[in-house]
Amino acid sequence: YKMLSDGKTNGVFQMESTGMTGVCVGLKPQTIEDITAIIALYRPGPMDSIPRFISSKHNPDSVSYKHPSLVPILSNTYGCIVYQEQVMQIFRELAGFSFGQADNVRRAMSKKKHAVMEAEREHFVHGCTEPGHECPGCVANGISEKVANEIYDEMSSFASYAFNKSHAACYAYVAFQTAYLKCHYPSEFMAALLTSVLDNTDKVIEYSGECARLGIKVLPPDVNISNGGFTADNGKIRFGLNAVKNVGRNLIERVVEERKEKPYSSLYDFCKRMHGTELNRRAVECLIKAGAFDSMGVNRPVSYTH
Repeated sequence: YKMLSDGKTNGVFQMESTGMTGVCVGLKPQTIEDITAIIALYRPGPMDSIPRFISSKHNPDSVSYKHPSLVPILSNTYGCIVYQEQVMQIFRELAGFSFGQADNVRRAMSKKKHAVMEAEREHFVHGCTEPGHECPGCVANGISEKVANEIYDEMSSFASYAFNKSHAACYAYVAFQTAYLKCHYPSEFMAALLTSVLDNTDKVIEYSGECARLGIKVLPPDVNISNGGFTADNGKIRFGLNAVKNVGRNLIERVVEERKEKPYSSLYDFCKRMHGTELNRRAVECLIKAGAFDSMGVNRPVSYTH
């Protein structure tokens, strides 16, 4: 959680955008519940509630509720309505709606069906005696008409954008897992992350920069050591051969398979043993420039020229 709070979110699922990083730094999440809320709030509409959410988290004494019955529903989100499930629970607990009725209203709000919303406002505040839709309403449960309308207004403005918690929680769980791996197994995590984007040069450069910030050295590719993807190597990361431009994956598979017999001893030995495969001049040049033959004492400028 300290890593996220410090803004070191690069590579963390759902958290690595500039905006999300800023929210993490401001909120300083301490539980998976906080991460779930960040994911649910960082969307058009709910984003307007983020400053209030952050302020309420850091100043719990400032949190206020329109009615005491909202405390058990909204306490986990510092008095803010964040999830669709909270909207449904307010309808059930305060006005006595059934699960089905509460979900129908939630759907009407999300689709901005104003006629339905106004009809349901009357049921929320004063109840309903229509068979099959009976509910006592807020007033009958000791909540004033004024407060009930204020609560309904807040739900109406928010529900059209609200995220369901079950969805956000799944995202938060994966976000937590990736953050945990980055924090405790940084070289292994970054190697896997780099492998996942090895066809995207910009991302490879970005994540290589993150490795530098984490103090993880990215070693050059080596035809005798590297695999297709990036690999962790005693706290360092070995560059993956598949990330070298103009070198086909079939060729890399053959390179790795061939060296199982014995390592390549020189650039000439490599070319000789790869003869008849997809190896061509362009691929050899790119491997030389990437440093894949440096361990054999190959001089890059000289070898590339010749």
